[in-house]
Amino acid sequence: MVAAVRRGRSLRDVQREFHVSLATVQYWVRRACGQRLDRVVWSDTPRGGRRAACATPSHLENLVLRLRKQLKESSDLGEFGAAAIHRALQERGIKRIPSLRTIGRILLRRGALDGRRRVRRPPPPKGWYLPRVAARQVELDSFDFVEGLVIRGGTDVMVLNGISLHGGLCASWVKSAWTAKFTVEMLIQHWRKHGLPGYVQFDNDTIFQGAHQWPDSFGRVTRLCLQLDVTPVFAPPRETGFQAAIENYNGRWQDKVWRRFQHENLAALADCSRRFVDAARRRAAPRLDSAPQRRAFPHDWTLNLQRPLRGMVIFLRRTNERGELELLGHRYLVDSLWPHRLVRAEVDLSRKQIRFYRLRRREPSHQPFIISVPYQTPNKRFKE
Repeated sequence: MVAAVRRGRSLRDVQREFHVSLATVQYWVRRACGQRLDRVVWSDTPRGGRRAACATPSHLENLVLRLRKQLKESSDLGEFGAAAIHRALQERGIKRIPSLRTIGRILLRRGALDGRRRVRRPPPPKGWYLPRVAARQVELDSFDFVEGLVIRGGTDVMVLNGISLHGGLCASWVKSAWTAKFTVEMLIQHWRKHGLPGYVQFDNDTIFQGAHQWPDSFGRVTRLCLQLDVTPVFAPPRETGFQAAIENYNGRWQDKVWRRFQHENLAALADCSRRFVDAARRRAAPRLDSAPQRRAFPHDWTLNLQRPLRGMVIFLRRTNERGELELLGHRYLVDSLWPHRLVRAEVDLSRKQIRFYRLRRREPSHQPFIISVPYQTPNKRFKE
């Protein structure tokens, strides 16, 4: 390029011939600066050399590598990382000791690390523990309570929140106190308007599951789901991830409704919550259109709490050190070779049996069957 310019060609002609920018041609012409072309230093080396003035001296870097090798082979403690090398340099009385981060960068730059990195696995699909939900064949609704809120003046607040896993259909109801009867009314109202999902997920609150002090207890909410052919799913206690969708919505509701405004009374809070839910539904409309289709609510349907139990209830649980788990007030030996692991327990009330399946987040599509045990639902009247 410089030779062409010196032969009398214009800078723009040279630019077009070599397919570079005008600034590039100008840069190299200035770089030649009237010198003979065979005497111009064409290498793009920065002034002052390649090594920065504040860089760690080469002899100190070599010492770091030698110390790492010595510590790895002969250290009684068996430690040879940056902290151990830093202590060894202090023991030798080195005046200007590199910091821990600098020692780590030296080891990385010189290729002295073991190369053991954390394996980042892709997350499992949404609803991976329920194959039909993971395959987006059916929708999953999640419901949970937000408790412990108090309006100034002493008014207690308890909020029932709900959201669908794939469509993001949200709902919130505000009351001072909740019972299973109120919860059933709100669920019927919500599903009658928006349609029925294939599954509905709860935590293990007594309002959802039923009383815990008696075995084989199925509460009002569970009976509602079974009669509408919606499979209730109960998340494992003290486990993260399974309730992520509803917990995320709980946090959004508290940030955008509860903490954002000062509410005078329960009615004002309920009105603010309603406006937030309407806005959230409008924003989630495209997502809702692509979600699995919801079933229509049956016409002329009434809840009969005395009807015999039919259908399936799913419990997600983790086994103990002996491969056992607690379920409906009973202890079952699932698999002694599967201790402290996740299990999906399908309580089939129609076939009178419980089926157990292994669950692993690393292999979400592989859920092998473990064992099936007989289960007889007690034939007793439900106390309304």
